[in-house]
Amino acid sequence: MSKHEIVSIRRKNDIAANIIDRLTTGRCFLMLGHANPDEDCIAAMVSFGLLVSKFDKHAFIYIDGKLQEQHHYLLNICKHNSIEVLRDRSAEVPVSEIDTIVVCDTPKPTMVAAPDAVAPLFADEARGESGVVVIEFDHHLAADSAYIGDADYALVTEASSACELVGYTAFKLSDRTELLAEYRIDDLFSRNFVLSVLTGIIGDSKMGKFLKSRRERRFYEIFSTMFNDLLTAQTTRAGNFSNKEEVFTELIRLSAEEEACYAYMTEHAAYSPSIGYVVLDEGESRAMTDRFDTETVVSVSRAIADSLAEKSGKLSLAGYYDATGGLVQFRVRRSRHFKSYDVRRIIELFDFSNGGGHEGAIGFRIDRDEIDDVRRFTARLIAGIERDIANP
Repeated sequence: MSKHEIVSIRRKNDIAANIIDRLTTGRCFLMLGHANPDEDCIAAMVSFGLLVSKFDKHAFIYIDGKLQEQHHYLLNICKHNSIEVLRDRSAEVPVSEIDTIVVCDTPKPTMVAAPDAVAPLFADEARGESGVVVIEFDHHLAADSAYIGDADYALVTEASSACELVGYTAFKLSDRTELLAEYRIDDLFSRNFVLSVLTGIIGDSKMGKFLKSRRERRFYEIFSTMFNDLLTAQTTRAGNFSNKEEVFTELIRLSAEEEACYAYMTEHAAYSPSIGYVVLDEGESRAMTDRFDTETVVSVSRAIADSLAEKSGKLSLAGYYDATGGLVQFRVRRSRHFKSYDVRRIIELFDFSNGGGHEGAIGFRIDRDEIDDVRRFTARLIAGIERDIANP
């Protein structure tokens, strides 16, 4: 059956709600598109991958074909937000762990580009046996189109781009305040997310040169205005942007800042038998927060925690004093290969009152006045976790 417009707003909202619920129940997400992906395809995968990473779930993106140089900033976004990028059809993919596939901007099943190991998951019988859910974001409604995603997860309808539909889902998610609080998400419309969505929206019109309809211009204005507002509020360089070239030039600069922040935190990495950790003292934290804005610090600390968890093979710990110095922010992540330990035990073990998360990742905050020496505090924390791992 050819793809067609969703018949009602209620049905569209129900599908968006199902996708949001899957962000909480799924564990490992693989984003796919078509071969030689264009701006909308890549940006849709990246923007949804950012939503996955905000829920502390594993995110993979597969890109088949050559990536144009002007799109490399999207790979930088992935790098600093714990989204792993696969570039080879023979790439090793944790097939047994993947429970959710997200197909973006692809008209029909025969056009889906996927690693060889993943292709069998699309078979109807495999979906039934494995429980794999296939989400779809697409705006191609031509006669030769065909659905790829599961019916209740196919956000396929008229839109300027697949990215517009990802953005629509995010707007619906922004209404779920209790859910956002549960997962400690206070940066839903982060700079990188907004820019990824914006990239896709203007991509099909050659980066904004040939916007084809009033509807496209309206959504372009919505997201470009949102971007400018966020950027003005969150960066030290003031001013609005008059054209798309300035927007993307700024994005490249910000990607470089993330690279520098990542390098700064990595310099302070250390390892115990089971934990890779980076905990900055007050002076080190101030040097970081004076140089980098809050969003950069938050996204990079998340990426550092994910990276150290995989390097240690078990757990990671990342901590720093926030920009005000009033709270010390901590993040714990579990390696995807270490499933025997529920990290929520740490909150119970140390009776942390300001924290939460799920079995694979937690965050907690401690008032500065409650920590006399962050090095000694970290040492006690790591020793306690090591004992708990050894004696479950």
